[in-house]
Amino acid sequence: MRATFLYAAGDVRVEDVPDSSLTHPTDALVRITASCICGSDLWPYASKPDDGPVRMGHEFIGIVEDTGPEVSTVEPGDLVVAPFAISDNTCEFCREGLHTSCVHDQAGFWDGLPDEGGQAEAVRVPLADGTLVKLPVAADSALMPSLLTLSDVFGTGYHAAVAGGVNERTSVTVIGDGAVGLLAVLSASRLGAERIILMGRHPARTDLGRQFGATDVVSARGEEGIEAVRELSGGHGTHVVIEAVGAMPAYQQAVGAVRPGGVISRVGVPQYEDAPIGFGSLFGPNVRLAGGPAPVRAYIEELMPAILDGSIEPGKVFDTTTDLDGVPGGYRDMADRNSLKVLIIP
Repeated sequence: MRATFLYAAGDVRVEDVPDSSLTHPTDALVRITASCICGSDLWPYASKPDDGPVRMGHEFIGIVEDTGPEVSTVEPGDLVVAPFAISDNTCEFCREGLHTSCVHDQAGFWDGLPDEGGQAEAVRVPLADGTLVKLPVAADSALMPSLLTLSDVFGTGYHAAVAGGVNERTSVTVIGDGAVGLLAVLSASRLGAERIILMGRHPARTDLGRQFGATDVVSARGEEGIEAVRELSGGHGTHVVIEAVGAMPAYQQAVGAVRPGGVISRVGVPQYEDAPIGFGSLFGPNVRLAGGPAPVRAYIEELMPAILDGSIEPGKVFDTTTDLDGVPGGYRDMADRNSLKVLIIP
């Protein structure tokens, strides 16, 4: 089978590898029918040291080809979607909706499995009963792009809004016009936010953000951007700021744009460990910090019906489609901001 590797910064290759196969009785073998490149993949793509290749991809839909003897919830022929975190869906944290902290010894993130990845022709899925969710459509359904967003970006945007406490009484700023930021806009709109300010600089993306529910767009960054948000929000900032980038300047914008007593909800993978949290930044104005890696498994059944009935179309974030041969070019296009999100049809 063929699979995607990242060798070093800017060096993505698609190579032949041994077929994935069952290892544990709780595994399933899935033939991938749709996957994609994630914005978070661009961090290692930009900076990975040349210390050997790693498998790539943590978002996919596929058809179950085989299962271990202890798997009971899926069977060969089922079309399934996989969240970006592997979990048993039964431990105390999973039962609390925090699947990203599952205590099972096989749980974790796809990026932590050295011989598996979603940007490939097939994949071994550990803890199949807990991880995989069956989809009630055919593999050639026109809903595939939107259903694929349940594996990460839609659930992550929704988690950002939920963790921030978005409701019909809140105003929201979303920092970042990538797929997660845009789907945070969609999520905030569905939760009833009265005003949604999208901070982004790419017109095609911010136009999509307006389709998803953004009421205002701010293209400026830094202090100028903060001032623009404050002007739009009565001088005080917004109740919730969703930081969907992960870089320190985005966090600093969030601190400047949040209203006293508000919430900063971070879902962009932070590329820093130290950040302002003291009296002059968060403590003094009673600002709370929330977010984290989204337990998207907890949201799939909640979000899927609106996709199935056509009332929302989160798959609009995919603006490019390729096969596996085009994956290296897809990384380049996303890194250069020529593509918003690349859909892969193996």
